[in-house]
Order: sequence, then structure tokens, then C-alpha cells
Amino acid sequence: MENGLHHGLGSDEATQRLLSDGANELPSSKPRPLWRIGWQVVSEPMFLLLTACGGIYLLLGSPQDAAILLGSVVVVVGMSFFQERKSERALEALRDLSSPRALVLRDGVQQRIPGRNVVRGDVLLLAEGDRVPADAMLLDGQNLAADESLLTGESAAVRKLASIDQIPSFTLPDPGGDDRPWLYSGTLVVQGKGMAAVVATGKHTAIGRIGIALAGQQQEISRVQQETHRAVKTIALWSLSLVVLLALWYGITRHDWLNGILAGLTLAMGILPAEFPLVLVIFLGLGAWRIAKKQVLTRSMPAIEMLGATSVLCVDKTGTLTQNRMAVAQLLVAGETYRFDHAAAFEPDSFPEHFHQALEFAMLSSQRDPFDPMEIAIQDTGHCALAGTEHIHGGWELVEEYPLSKELLAMSRVWRSPDRENFIIAAKGAPEAIVDLCHMSEPDAMSVMHQVESLAQQGLRVLALAKSTFTQTALPPIQHDFVFDFIGLIGLADPLRPGVKDAVAECRNAGIRVIMITGDHPATAFAIACESGISCEGGIITGAQMDALDNDTLRAKADEINLFCRVSPAQKLRLVNALKAAGEIVAMTGDGVNDAPALKAAHIGIAMGGRGTDVAREAAALVLLDDDFSSIVASVRLGRRIYDNIRKAFVFAIAAHIPLAALSFLPVVLGWPLALLPVHVVFFEILMDPTCSIVFEAEAEETDVMQRPPRPTGARLFDRELLLLALNQGTVLAVLLVALHYTAQRAGLGIGQVRALSFTALIVGVVWLLFLNRSRTLPFLASLRLPNRALWSVLAGAASVLLAALAIPAVRSLFHFELPPWPAIALAAAGMTATLGLLGRMGALRGHYWFATSLRPRCAGPDCSSARPTRRP
Repeated sequence: MENGLHHGLGSDEATQRLLSDGANELPSSKPRPLWRIGWQVVSEPMFLLLTACGGIYLLLGSPQDAAILLGSVVVVVGMSFFQERKSERALEALRDLSSPRALVLRDGVQQRIPGRNVVRGDVLLLAEGDRVPADAMLLDGQNLAADESLLTGESAAVRKLASIDQIPSFTLPDPGGDDRPWLYSGTLVVQGKGMAAVVATGKHTAIGRIGIALAGQQQEISRVQQETHRAVKTIALWSLSLVVLLALWYGITRHDWLNGILAGLTLAMGILPAEFPLVLVIFLGLGAWRIAKKQVLTRSMPAIEMLGATSVLCVDKTGTLTQNRMAVAQLLVAGETYRFDHAAAFEPDSFPEHFHQALEFAMLSSQRDPFDPMEIAIQDTGHCALAGTEHIHGGWELVEEYPLSKELLAMSRVWRSPDRENFIIAAKGAPEAIVDLCHMSEPDAMSVMHQVESLAQQGLRVLALAKSTFTQTALPPIQHDFVFDFIGLIGLADPLRPGVKDAVAECRNAGIRVIMITGDHPATAFAIACESGISCEGGIITGAQMDALDNDTLRAKADEINLFCRVSPAQKLRLVNALKAAGEIVAMTGDGVNDAPALKAAHIGIAMGGRGTDVAREAAALVLLDDDFSSIVASVRLGRRIYDNIRKAFVFAIAAHIPLAALSFLPVVLGWPLALLPVHVVFFEILMDPTCSIVFEAEAEETDVMQRPPRPTGARLFDRELLLLALNQGTVLAVLLVALHYTAQRAGLGIGQVRALSFTALIVGVVWLLFLNRSRTLPFLASLRLPNRALWSVLAGAASVLLAALAIPAVRSLFHFELPPWPAIALAAAGMTATLGLLGRMGALRGHYWFATSLRPRCAGPDCSSARPTRRP
């Protein structure tokens, strides 16, 4: 198929059709509606508690307090709704990125566009593994077959036959049946390639007519979310009995049941960790968006959680470690070598005649308008080096093409010249296949393979070239029926992507082993691996050698070897399972239809967004939009940062709730006046929600984020270290506040003044808890200087409201405060600052609670290139 014959729609016409026909999507493919987000917010326990407290104040005859609480309901709901909607907008953008992509011709240029932008009349370029984005008619194709089981229920693929009939408008016949030209939206190309014209889009397609909704990817609940929901449920159940007992105690001892219920509800609001679910929504939603900005699309939220635990990265070579921009590096003909210097300007006159034929037949054996990077490199180099010579054959007619097959890794193209009677056949392919086609003697074959090995050791992709002529009218059915003459070898280079060496080194420092899995020649794989910094000490295993190993032996080998070449997709799946059985957390890249099982089996499947098929993208948890290995490493770094910051937020939230609960519980039990009222808890929660979610989500990564081994697979979010650190911080602050509250009462201050003093100290203490938890690796004073705009915005708002509550009489009455002596306020704030600041400076309240106690490196030192953690059972 010569793609130059088709130019597709013009950009302006495509834009007009998109406006008139609408986007190529089904009506039911919509984001979560606003009312559903609102319902989720108002059904939260904190909303119900605030509403109940407002109702009790109305019964007590305090409409002012009721108005404050019910007004705060609007504030809390508004804040939660805003943050939920912010995450929803991020996920909407991700869903748009994750929609199927389509390769089309626009203005004669190949463009990959979102499937929703395909319009009627577009020319689609389809290949094996692509999902058809719209109903279309096949114009030209080679051995194309499609899986239409989505529409027909029949699992057998359907053969497609190109047609030159007039293209219908909007309506195609029902699917099913071989040798028809119709292609249907949502079906899969499972064999061959072709060019098709779009007939119908969106609701006009067959899948639209029968009402099948291609819904967006459903987000499953992650392990962290499950653990968080379990923790909230456990705390709620345990606190319920405490709340009931407190209400009963207050009612019995003070004979005031309504205020007893109010005290119990205040304690419930103080204990309930309402921030936990919101923290996860914000962190995972915005975390996915941050990763997308690094050119990695998250299609499954649990992938974010697993990124920090990744211990092995299995990556392809071509296009992931390398640029996938092949360039002709060397030609080898009759023992002589010509090296191209692509860093310098090429002079056609300096290209020796001895190598002209090799480059000429390399061009003839390639597509004139190719997709393949190697053929693009051959054509570009040939047109440059042979310009103005008789070796450029633009007027020759392509008569026949013998494609690559599993049995013979070579292809031949048959040409007819206007001034010749015979056919000219150009062949290229794997050196062993071309040697076979040429029926070379054993000594000549050994000589060629020795040259191949020499080129491959330089990291070159090696192809062999051959030529033949044929005078009969009827062409033979197979390539072997031609009599080929060997021409020479062509070596193509695929240079490393910028930053790959640094990214591999970063993985090594992080205890993550990088394994290369490729279909290339062993010597080529070895050269690229060593150049990129992947450990080559363990040697190489080929796919054939893998097949000879049993599962236990393969598992042992996979634990030490980082290079696997000549590997088939089925062998990739077996290797992934062997690594998983060895206790590794496996992330793996893939791009083909047959890679889908291995991508699904890996803990984190990573599909190639640029060259990958839709099947691979659907099976993967992540989609690498730029096909760059450095983006994978950046996503691992971000994944670790997200998990770290979630833990920081939970330590802060738990620690902050302890003094809140203490000030709600102890005054009731000890017979003191109430220290906290619902309005104080509401203000506290308004401060806490953005602090836990927005502030900690925006915190920078730890300095050692990629210098420590991955966390264990079974590591719990609420582990012993986290809980002890939160308990330590919260208890210290609670003791300080209760002591201050008692001292203020003994000093003869009124209850309004005591309450104002205690609440001021509480807010100051919580601010210090925030600073204590910002970093686990930097010194305390250095962590105070970390940039975080959200932090200072939240603190400025909290300080303004607190000062207003102390200084403005109208606001002071809303908080049930009386103004304490300003020296007392300054002394309380200074004492809290000095105590917590000193403890933080000493490290007493800043535990290094993750990773260090759970893991130890297998080896140490700069030579430990494959070091990774040993996991405790």
C-alpha cells in the first residue's frame, strides 16, 4: 500500500465536520454529574454532626450559635465540593487522554489524534492491535482481519476485503461475514494493516445504534483506600461508645441532657477523622494529574500506590531506552565498511561508488512512504547519498511484495523498470534469513555471521541485503523460488534517549533493578544495556534458552540476569510471573497486542502511548505518552512522593485530633466548664481539611526519595511507626494544652478567657505539628524554609480568623470568648512555640518511621548495580 496516493481531509474541512456532526463519542460517556458529587459530600458524617449540633442549639434557644454551625455547614460542604470537583476535573482530563487514539491522514500528513476528534471522511491508517475508532470502509489493505465479537458475539476474526465502491453516508450493513469492506467502531484489528475511510462517527455508528456504552475506565478502590476506610470505621465504632458514655455522664452529673448530647457530639466531631477519605481523593486524583504532567497517564488508581513499591522495571529497548529514530550507521560490502557521520554535514560526492548498490537495493526493499523507523532511515539516507544518480528509481512500478513471515524473517519487493523486460527483486531481512535465501555455502555464511556479530557488538541493528532478477511472466508463490545474490550488510543505530543513563542510575540508587527485554540480537542488546548503565554482569538469556528452563530455574536466573533477548510475548508473560514468584514488584512496558497478557500480569503494566496498540493501553495501568524510560522513573519518584505525603498528612491528622479529643473529654469528666464548643471544632475542621489535603499534597519530595529501597509489598499505611509517632506528637500537645487550661483556671481567669487562651494555644500547637511533619530527612530548621504556597495561604487565613476572634467583639461573642490579657496570650503562644520548637529541633517528635526498619539493602557500595531490598516475610 503506497500511502502517498491518499491525502485525507484538509484541517479546515475536518474542523467544520467536527462542529456539524459533533464529537466521536457516545452520549452516555459522561463524567460524574455535579449532583452526585454534592450528594457524596452532604452524606459525610461531619455534615450530619454539624447539622445535629445546629438543631440542638435551636432547641436550646441559641439561634446565633445555630446560625454559625449551619452556616459552617455551607462552608465545609463548599470546600469539600470544590476539592472534589478539582479532582474530578483532573480525572476528566485524564479520561480524555485515555480515550483511544487514531492515526489519520490530514493534509497528506500522518497525525495521531484523540478518537473523539475523528470525523466523517477521515482516512484511517490501521495496523494490527488498533481499535477502530469509527465505522469505516476499507480502501486498501493487506491480510486485514478484525475481531467483531463486541458487536456479534462471535469470537472468530472476520477477514476484510478492500473496496473501491462509493462510500455510503452514516449507515453500514450489520456486522459479520468474511471478505466485506466494512469496519466497525470499537472492533479490533487482529491481523494485517490497511487504509479506511470513515463513514460514521458517534451515535451514528453500529455500536451507537444498538446502545452499547463504552463507559470510561472504572476506578477500583485501592489497598490504601481500603485500609483508610477500615481505619475510619474502626475509630467511629470505638468512639461511639465513648460519646454515649460522655453524654450520659454529663446528663447524670449536671442534669442537663441537651448540653450532654451537645458535649457528646462535640467529642464525636473531635475524634472522627473526617479528613481521611478527602485526603485520599485529593492525593490520588491530583497525584494522577501530576504524573500525567510527566507524560505518564494513570488508568488505574492502585498503580499510584504500587509505584513506590516497584522493585523491578522490565523495559523494552527500542523506543523506550532509545530514541526509536533509526539512522543508517554503516554499510559493509565485500569486506569493506563505510561509516556515516550524522553529526556532520553529508557530502554526496564523497559517498563511494562501491556502496551505491547496497543502498540502492536497501531502498528498493523498503516502502517508498514508510512507517517503519528503519525504512524511514534507509529512504532518508538513500535520497541524500544517491541524489542525482541513476540509483534512485522513482519511475519503477511495484509489482509484488513478499511480506515478512514467522517462517522467514525476510521480505522481498518485486519491481518492473520501464526500460527493462525482466523483474528486479530486492530483499532485506535478518542476516540468517538472507543467508538462507541466497543458499550460501557454510564458509561464506560463517563469514557473514561473523561480520554481523561485529556490527551487533557496536550496538547496531543489522540487516542483510540481496538482489535477484526474474524473466518469467508468472511470479513464484514464495521468495525461495528466486535465485538471490548476496549484496552486503547495513547497520542502523538507534541512539539512547537523553537522560536514560541518569534515569538508570537513579533506579539503581533507589534499589530498583532494570531488566531489558527485547527481540533484538543478543550482541545489540548487550551493547545498548552496557551503554545505558544496566548491569550486564549476569549475562544474557535468549527466548530459546528460557524455553529450556523449568519454572524454578527460571526464577533463580531471573533473580540475577538483567538482559533477555529474542523474547516472544508469551515468554515475557512467563518472565513476569517468575519475577513475581520471586517476591518482586514488577513494572513492565509493552506495546503490542500480544504484550497485553504480560502487561495485565505485571503489578504495574505500562503501555507505550506513542507506538503502542489500543489493546496494550487497555491492559495497562499506566500509559507512557512519550515512550521515554525517563518518564517511568519520574513517575516512580512521584509515586514515592505521593505515598510519603499521604503518610505525613495522616500523622498530622491523627496527632491533631488527640488534643481536640482531650479538650472535649477531660473537662466533662473532671467537672470543669466545657473547653470546646461545636463552633470551635468547626473552625478547627475548616483549618484541618485544606491543611491535610492541599498543603501536604503540595509538599516537595524527600531528599532521599530515590536513595532508599522500595517499601515491602505488605507494608501497611497505618503501621506501628506511623501510629506511635502520631500518638507521641498528639499526646505531648494534649498534655501542654490541658496543663495550660488548668493553670488558666487556677489563675482566676473567667471561662470565656480560659477558652480563648486554650483555643489559641491549640491553633498554635497544630501549626507546629504541621511544621514538624513537613519533612523526615531535612533538619527541622531547614524544613521550615521549604516552599509551599498553599501552606502559607492556609496559615494566613487561620491567623486572620483567630485574631478576629480575639480582637473583634462581635466575632469574639460568636466564639464564646472573652479577651484574656494580651501578655497571657503572648505567653501561651510563646510557651507552646518554645516547647514544640525545642522538641522538634531535638528530633524528639520527628520520627523517621518508614522504610528504614522494614528493609535492608542486599549489598552496599558503588559496585552493587543490582542492589534491591530483601523483604521480610
